[in-house]
Amino acid sequence: MDEHEQNYSEAKSEVKDKGNSDEDRDTLSHEELVEVTDTTLSELLGQDPLLVDLPQGVTLEEVGAQVALEQGQSMTIKILRGDGEEMAVVVPQRGATVLDLKRAIRRHVELRLNRSKRSRTLSWRYVWRSHWLYHDAQKLKEDWAQLADYGIHNKSRVKFVKRLREKGVP
Repeated sequence: MDEHEQNYSEAKSEVKDKGNSDEDRDTLSHEELVEVTDTTLSELLGQDPLLVDLPQGVTLEEVGAQVALEQGQSMTIKILRGDGEEMAVVVPQRGATVLDLKRAIRRHVELRLNRSKRSRTLSWRYVWRSHWLYHDAQKLKEDWAQLADYGIHNKSRVKFVKRLREKGVP
């Protein structure tokens, strides 16, 4: 019997001890099943050398991105915020656009806010209207432009820069 089957049996035996009816003895509640699944996944991910860096409560998307990174199908881009904080986001290696980068930044920030249990809503429309993404003194203006056209590759650094109003533009 492997470890996750053992966890399931232990959880099931706890339910048998607590419940009185036949139905309670044979099934787990939803909460108990979620708990068993989370602990089993955490143990399995902790044992895998490729996935050990992933945080608790990992999503399927994060696991897929980590596997794609290890296989060389994706790249990591460091995003430098104005307050000095650095975020690492993952985008596809080939054909990635500025829009893909913006979506990856959004996913990263939303996951981080959810994990810190902060209920804060960001207006991404406001963020992109008031800030530029910069790489090597180039504004990443066009959402459909390829990242490679700007010279962005694996482990490149991109900065958030406050937009200044241009003369002659309302």
